[in-house]
Amino acid sequence: MKSILIKNAQLVNEGSITTADVLVQNGRIAQIGESITADTDETIDATGLHLLPGVIDDQVHFREPGLTQKANIETEARAAVAGGTTSFMEMPNTVPNATTQELLEDKYNIAAETSLANYSFYMGATNDNLAEVMLTNPNTVCGIKIFMGSSTGNMLVDNEQTLEEIFSKAKLPIAVHCEDEQTIRDNMALYEQKYGEDIPIQCHPEIRNEAACFKSSYLAVKLAEKHNTRLHILHISTEEELKLFRNDIPLEQKRITAEICVHHLWFDKEDYDTFGTQIKCNPAIKEHRHKEGLLKGLLEDKLDVIATDHAPHTWDEKQNKYKKAPSGVPLVQHSLQMMLEFVKQGKLTLEKMVEKMAHAPAILFNVRERGYIREGYWADLVLVDLNKPFTVTKENTYYKCGWSPFEGHTFSTSIMHTIVSGHHAFANGTFDESKKGERLLFDR
Repeated sequence: MKSILIKNAQLVNEGSITTADVLVQNGRIAQIGESITADTDETIDATGLHLLPGVIDDQVHFREPGLTQKANIETEARAAVAGGTTSFMEMPNTVPNATTQELLEDKYNIAAETSLANYSFYMGATNDNLAEVMLTNPNTVCGIKIFMGSSTGNMLVDNEQTLEEIFSKAKLPIAVHCEDEQTIRDNMALYEQKYGEDIPIQCHPEIRNEAACFKSSYLAVKLAEKHNTRLHILHISTEEELKLFRNDIPLEQKRITAEICVHHLWFDKEDYDTFGTQIKCNPAIKEHRHKEGLLKGLLEDKLDVIATDHAPHTWDEKQNKYKKAPSGVPLVQHSLQMMLEFVKQGKLTLEKMVEKMAHAPAILFNVRERGYIREGYWADLVLVDLNKPFTVTKENTYYKCGWSPFEGHTFSTSIMHTIVSGHHAFANGTFDESKKGERLLFDR
């Protein structure tokens, strides 16, 4: 592999910002120092740039296999890398669902050939595949995914005995989508009576409401407490759910953790008037108070990681009326820039952002030798210019679906370089796909 020397960077890592050089050799960080001299294949002058550990996104939907009209691993991994995300963990509700060891390994094989980013894939749980779930290797798979709300796909796990069995026997972290299905169905019936087939998109957070989220998250927490399960609740969307999580112990000691997604911090209910079904997602984007409460929960460490739940659909699909428009938003290319806007606005420090987008996912999932800028670790690095505006256009959006809710929006920062496992995969708008990403491994 080519060696790289990064000079004069503002290195943001482990709670501090320092000026440093970083030497990358054989895919790893060989040296960090004030003034490194080395004969390397490439030198990057990072004067005026900030060097961050690459983002680890613990929740994406890249749609392959079976839904490749929307996206595939190759296209979405490229978009991720362009946005400074060097590693992703992808969900099992593809077609077919990744609910057997064979189907799960098929996705790893696809990624090994096509993914520019590092990768891992969740094993999917259903009401009747417990034996397959228990075969999952804790050292080579990120976790087990349970849909405790059906969301997109047909993977709803609502059998109480099945939930008890998985929570009591799982050797991997269990990641859950929490929305109470019966509450949603009852609410939908009421809105169908009122509006028929013309339910306004503004009703989405009332149908998939706070009660549906809290009831399901509460059940998951109680199951985890009962069985001492390593539980991770995805995409928390309500202020009420924050009371379920602790912030009085270090992340390393937590058995129950929580994720916040960028869109639940960025958008609120008023944005449906502008974006309509473009921002329809599950759980729903809700009232403004939740956005403010969730940011507070993040800063107070009740919410442990920032992710995207990147979930692309075609533009035509999203133009349907409320009931037929699928839920999900393409976000992985711009998540880091979204959070850098919070930094620029003084709502979040750079150090805290790096903690929540790189360090914390590595701790939470026990990711081996990633998530930090440390000598000996894999070189997953991103250089950002905090003072170079970037306007999102169709031409510089790399999702296969071809659209973003941020089209026409100007971020105040730019992603300049992304290094994935020591490979300079993205530089000033150009990709180098001569080497693919690595499979994530886990110390468990």
